[in-house]
Amino acid sequence: MTSYIDPDREQFEVFKSLPRDEPINMLNLIRLHATAEYPDGETCTGEEAYRRYGESSGPVFTRVGGTIVWRGEPQAVLIGPPDEQWDLAFIARYPNASAFLEMVTDTEYQAAVIHRQVAVATSRLIRMADAPSGPKFG
Repeated sequence: MTSYIDPDREQFEVFKSLPRDEPINMLNLIRLHATAEYPDGETCTGEEAYRRYGESSGPVFTRVGGTIVWRGEPQAVLIGPPDEQWDLAFIARYPNASAFLEMVTDTEYQAAVIHRQVAVATSRLIRMADAPSGPKFG
């Protein structure tokens, strides 16, 4: 499986081209490394490194108005590649895209990203706008 840890320039430009003044939801699907290895050689579990990321980046996430609106425990892939197994699944909501951009450019957040980079084996981060909900699929 290809590793997707950080957005590439093209993906980030698409994100920035979308409206910035409306609420956004970011679907996060994350597979952690069994062992995370830092550039200095320190090792720990991927779970521990991701916990460090959450502790370090959490204050910035809260400051920009982010909140976790849904969290689930992945159990099985029913439709999709069988090798796409996820350790973490959650939806983070931001008051607008500008808040997300403020977070990812914050120096405190940028210092915390190393923990995410060493923790994550692969991930999916999907921006979603609000849409009507109800009992129908379509």
